[in-house]
Amino acid sequence: MSIVKSFKSLPRLVQILLLLIPVVNWITEVVVRLSAAKHGKGLAQIVVLIFAILPTGNILGWVDLVWCLLFNKLILT
Repeated sequence: MSIVKSFKSLPRLVQILLLLIPVVNWITEVVVRLSAAKHGKGLAQIVVLIFAILPTGNILGWVDLVWCLLFNKLILT
């Protein structure tokens, strides 16, 4: 089972808490995106991973938090 599926199977409250804490948010973003790149959606995940690593990654983290609230998954996963 990939980490993406594991993240999606978590209760929504746990997902939101993981994305709400700043350092944990960044680690979650990187790990889930690397897993998604490994299991198929490579190019899109690599591009988003680069944005997550850059200083603008904090903005991407907040966007992912809202996206997770609405759709129960990270953007492009």
